[in-house]
Amino acid sequence: MTALKQSAETGAPTLQDDLALLKAAVRDSGALALGYFDRHSLQVDKKPDGSEVSEADLAVDAALKRELETPRKDYGWLSEETEDDRSRLSRSHVWVVDPIDGTRAFVRSIPEWTISAALIADGAPVLGAVYNPVTDEFFHAIKGGGAFLNDEPIRVGTDKGLAGARLIASGGLFRKAMWRDPWPEVETRWVNSVAYRLALVAADQAEATISMSPKSEWDVAAAALIVEEAGGAVTDHAGKPFAYNQATPKIPSVIGAPPAIHHAIIERTRQVEI
Repeated sequence: MTALKQSAETGAPTLQDDLALLKAAVRDSGALALGYFDRHSLQVDKKPDGSEVSEADLAVDAALKRELETPRKDYGWLSEETEDDRSRLSRSHVWVVDPIDGTRAFVRSIPEWTISAALIADGAPVLGAVYNPVTDEFFHAIKGGGAFLNDEPIRVGTDKGLAGARLIASGGLFRKAMWRDPWPEVETRWVNSVAYRLALVAADQAEATISMSPKSEWDVAAAALIVEEAGGAVTDHAGKPFAYNQATPKIPSVIGAPPAIHHAIIERTRQVEI
């Protein structure tokens, strides 16, 4: 039975139905977030872990929850700005959302923040959307259906060696004493949003992104699918793929790149204990 026939017979939404819902919700939330961006009176508070949260984060979270959860009441919900409802663990489908990925950039009027949302089915992303409203870059992917930037297909860059590669990472990372072998000369730049970093790799605007610090599922779920559907690979620093909708939704590190560069990076990073 095809998915389309199954949907017609059971009334369940198709993946294309969910994609349309996701894209509309993320675009609407992007417009909402822009209304707060570069506002001098923006209210910003500190979370218990010391990270910042703004009124925009909370407003976008509420809007996404309303637009995504209301028409899909049997789907679970996992978001950075919503108290975790553990009932998600028993759901086959779960929305995983970061309402503003890159809050630090957002509150400082730096256009390196995104809205990131994914649909997880049985522990794996099947839909992903990452939107930078300031630059109007809308990345999305559908499992088995490719990756897109503003609805045009994208692919990761042609594999080449690490020497001279464009890496989205902290420049100081490669000078740390933890490396067994020195890195070749590379070109580095910093981008605040983890999801945006990965999306830029998917669109061949960088060869790789490397982060050796812990992340959360909502940081990477949507963008990891975009990279993979663009022909790249995304794992932790030991080369282990991610599982989603975990009881503790944490990820130890993130490496995203075309396959050969990804392999070359993992050969270095897997030797490091973090």
